[in-house]
Amino acid sequence: MPALGRSLVAITCAALVVAPARAAAADPEPACSDSGRSVRHLVVFDPGTAEVAAREQAGAACGQLTGYYPQIGVGVVTSTDAGFGARMGPGRTYSAQNDRRTGTRSVRRALPATGPSEVSRADRSGEQWNLAAVGGPGEGSPDVVVGVLDSGIDPDHPDLADAVDRDESASCVGGVADPSERAWRATTSAHGTHVAGIIAAADDGRGTTGVAPGTRVASVKVIDDRGVVTPEAVVCGLMWAAEHRMAVTNSSYAINTWGPACSGSPHEAVREALERAVDYSATRGTLNVAAATNDALDLTPSPRSGCDALPAALRDVVTVSAVGPDGVKAGYSSYGLGVVDLTAPGGAGDTCVLSTTPGGYDTLCGTSMAAPHVAGAAAVLAAERPGSTARQLRRALEDRALPVPCPADYDLSGDGRQDAFCAGYTGYNGFYGHGLVRVG
Repeated sequence: MPALGRSLVAITCAALVVAPARAAAADPEPACSDSGRSVRHLVVFDPGTAEVAAREQAGAACGQLTGYYPQIGVGVVTSTDAGFGARMGPGRTYSAQNDRRTGTRSVRRALPATGPSEVSRADRSGEQWNLAAVGGPGEGSPDVVVGVLDSGIDPDHPDLADAVDRDESASCVGGVADPSERAWRATTSAHGTHVAGIIAAADDGRGTTGVAPGTRVASVKVIDDRGVVTPEAVVCGLMWAAEHRMAVTNSSYAINTWGPACSGSPHEAVREALERAVDYSATRGTLNVAAATNDALDLTPSPRSGCDALPAALRDVVTVSAVGPDGVKAGYSSYGLGVVDLTAPGGAGDTCVLSTTPGGYDTLCGTSMAAPHVAGAAAVLAAERPGSTARQLRRALEDRALPVPCPADYDLSGDGRQDAFCAGYTGYNGFYGHGLVRVG
């Protein structure tokens, strides 16, 4: 308050008597409103915030804390008040349910149950060009668990029945882990089962063989029945894997409630939450592997680039691009110097990757198929080197990789123009990172 002259002392004293009452009347705490719709929010709290304090902060902003990870200060809050995000403050919250794109995906049909006796016993390993490309299969160990953060796994498939660790599996679709089997099983998508087979399908002379047969896989469901991946589901999945000391996780998806995550509020809360979860999991010994996405985007960090593919763009994630059977980056594969760490077979054109699906086998193309080759190779290394840290596993993967130089000509369409530009050198570049992953 500015200094006042002596002639105004009496007025000032009178003002001091009534001012508090006036201020209280002028600025009442706004009452919570009820929109009639309960909305889930990912919320970033200050590091070190205790759960009781997080609950109080959420309550003061008209929300209810339904899940909390005190190790990283990230929570899940539901609220019927449309102003919850504003009450919490800028850059602290994100609601996938409020995002327009979340509701655009239709409900998929339920998958048929797998009858193990109905799955063909034919040996299809001769069709696995991808396995030969990485020098597999390697030798996995039941002491090593890979968390498959995906759409769920079919545990009844004969190639996976002995690999799926039911005790380590959970659904994180709602942002809080649900370990019941009905929650983590594959329901509407074969994607997670396909990924799991690339990692750990049994080497039993029938069907397909994984990169690391003998490894256990945990179904950590983060993709819901509409094909949507929310940030809170991913945080939950990463934390579940970390707390269960899984050696490796595989993330063959991008958070897709808005497309690429653009800078600025509220997406900065998503990146902060994911970075904390990834950093924490690394301290627990978990190496996180992710697909580079199929958007053919240049993910190279740039001041002009306001968007990231998450979790692929996170610093401590091993990000994987895809190559076809010719060893050249697939046209769909995103890339970027400083983002892509390794490359692996993802398929191209009519030559995709064969793996397990509920009820049998099928081929799929994508960086989703490339990433589990790296996760499987990491599992082999974890079996060879028990007690390795996430950083040590990462370095070993890079050291074993086969360097791949930038192509002299990348005109896939044949129209005389380059379809993408590869920056870097043979040992490390934006198309292939440190090179093609090798199992041995």
